Amino acid sequence: MAAITYSNVANAEQQNKAKDKVETIVISGTPGGMGIRKVDAAYAVTNVDESLIERLAPKSTADLFKAIPGVWVESSGGESGANINVRGFTSSGDAPFLTVSLDGSPVYPAPTLSFLENSSIFRLDETISMMEGLRGGPNPVLSNGQPGLTTNFRLKRGQADTEGTFKYTTSDYGLQRIDGVLSGEVSEDLYYMVGGYIKRSSGIRDAGFTSEKGHQFTIKLTKELENGEINVYTRQTDDTGAWYLPTPLNEAGVDAEYTQLGTLNRQATVSAGNGQVDIDLAEGRGWDGHVSGGSISLELGNDWHFIDRFSLTQGKANTYGLVPAGNAMNLSEVADNGVSAIGVATGKEYGADTRVQDYGRWVVLKDIEAFTNDLALSKDFGVINSAFGIYTATTSAKDWWSLGNTAYHVLEQGGEMLTGIACNDSFEGCGFNYDINSNGDATTLAFYTTHSYAATDSLTFDLGLRNERHQVDYTVDEGLDGVITKSVDYSARKTSWTVGTDYKLDDQSGVFVRFNKGFKMPYFDDFRDNFDDYSAGDELIKEVAQSEVGYKFMGENMDFFATLFANEVKGESFSIRPDLPAQRFTTEAHGIEIDFNYNHESGFSVNLNGTLQNSEVAQSPDATLTGNKSQRIPDWQLRITPSYEFELGDMFATVYGTISAVDSRYSDIQNTPSAVLDGYEKIDIGLTLEPMEQVQVQVAIDNLTDEQGLTEGDPRNPAAANGRYILPRSIKLSVAYNF
Repeated sequence: MAAITYSNVANAEQQNKAKDKVETIVISGTPGGMGIRKVDAAYAVTNVDESLIERLAPKSTADLFKAIPGVWVESSGGESGANINVRGFTSSGDAPFLTVSLDGSPVYPAPTLSFLENSSIFRLDETISMMEGLRGGPNPVLSNGQPGLTTNFRLKRGQADTEGTFKYTTSDYGLQRIDGVLSGEVSEDLYYMVGGYIKRSSGIRDAGFTSEKGHQFTIKLTKELENGEINVYTRQTDDTGAWYLPTPLNEAGVDAEYTQLGTLNRQATVSAGNGQVDIDLAEGRGWDGHVSGGSISLELGNDWHFIDRFSLTQGKANTYGLVPAGNAMNLSEVADNGVSAIGVATGKEYGADTRVQDYGRWVVLKDIEAFTNDLALSKDFGVINSAFGIYTATTSAKDWWSLGNTAYHVLEQGGEMLTGIACNDSFEGCGFNYDINSNGDATTLAFYTTHSYAATDSLTFDLGLRNERHQVDYTVDEGLDGVITKSVDYSARKTSWTVGTDYKLDDQSGVFVRFNKGFKMPYFDDFRDNFDDYSAGDELIKEVAQSEVGYKFMGENMDFFATLFANEVKGESFSIRPDLPAQRFTTEAHGIEIDFNYNHESGFSVNLNGTLQNSEVAQSPDATLTGNKSQRIPDWQLRITPSYEFELGDMFATVYGTISAVDSRYSDIQNTPSAVLDGYEKIDIGLTLEPMEQVQVQVAIDNLTDEQGLTEGDPRNPAAANGRYILPRSIKLSVAYNF
């Protein structure tokens, strides 16, 4: 009898979910984040709710973006420091065409600085209710004017009933993690949500010490008014993890579980300017800071609507890592005596045939701050809806770098540095060194307006315009000698636009066509990498033109979205290493994105996203690059996540999995035949059990077959036989109590 009752409840919940899905409201792509029904949106936007996030079990924030079609993610570097490409836009690393937003406000207006992309300062936990992923569309006109991808994370909010979750997670690599979230009512019309996590582990690639540790706390307050509501939140984070880098290929003992970092090499002394600095490489990459903000939304009467969203981000995003420099070799090739060398940490003598590799001890200290405000006023005139907005942002970054500091280490897990090698024992080290101290401030002031016209009940036209002034002040001391080698006093103004048409076939489906033109304005590192071009008068602005044609359907049990896209990016910048000048060129891409979800009352559901595209260099000062494929971007990728809910005795169970497949790619822009990264397939599986109504047990296995796919070669030296593997097989177990 209990099982029958439980089944009836489950079916009722399934029907409610189907109804809610048809009415899904998205705030991405709307002025100030005012919201629109997803089925009415004339652009491509993907929703990932908390249940799908749970099944995808992402290892990092960037890992979750794989659920968005048109997006290529290399999340094999750990919790931070992913490389993310959108719709074939080429880059040399990081995520220049990605903006991460929280409740509609960018967490940091500059999408990418060297050693910092937006996802690195955002951590997933139980406080997130949904992620939206908007590609192209009205993006260039709204918020920070991102022409590529905006992922907006929506926090849970309180309600009249007190609800909460307590969850414990462990793994086969020693993870210990506690998550919690609690929400409810403080007083009449005032609600709260609090939550966060604490975690520790030695890392999925075991460093032999606690290489991953962190905690996070979030609080959100919501006050409902007679004519609107006010929200405020703060998200305090201190989370670091080892930076996983390319490792030698085809070397004994080196596979997807390998990391050079270990107890014998984590502590080091590196040169910096005319002095030396002691560092601990165990600090890896991370974020120690806060993202705080809020919004006020008001109905002003006579169909006027006011909304203001604001955010403040402050903190440190530092990077420490062991970066390979060249190929592995026998010790005899570099030892002073040609026979042996001594371990610095252990005093052990290593023989001539010991495999060694040159590793740089890189240090990047980065102190960032940003404040944004997005105010919009809209009016419904009947068949015409108009909005007018002002977006402002102030962004700063203070950097201190010591790059290079290379020295030969024993090639083994945690292999130590050696003495008895001339360059190891010298102040200069075994390769290049690049040290900087820089300060940058940027301000953005943008006025935007959007208008939609309902020509008929089925046909709607829309237009958006944005005029933006972007200013940058930036100075760099290269060499840490107190001498400013590069200075920037920059101001530029650009106008972006978008036009679209939406035709409703019926209440559940429609088609749309959209064109837009936007810009990626330069920030601090763009000037340092391209200083000669800037000095010659180049504004260093990336100009992006896009076109889209889409079909959309949202039914009770199924939704399907297909979007054809084409784009051109003028002024793309590619840099192999921070101390080398960048190459600039134009790229073109076209393709199709598929986003499909199916939920059946029997308990079977499936999520599918796929991308088929072609991206290449259209124009380049270097004629040998013209016509080449964009580096590290596959022509196709596919991701399928089926699941099945069923009764297991007196328990309710769900079995699920994800099958991912990607095409081969070139690891370099020169399309070197020897630098092809083979395609691969990856399988993840999981099981959830609900032994009682409030308890859930989950087992998730990532990379079931322990596939050793490569996400990149050696981006700093394409000729070197190094590469970064996807993360190895891992198993997680979690137990949650919901109330």
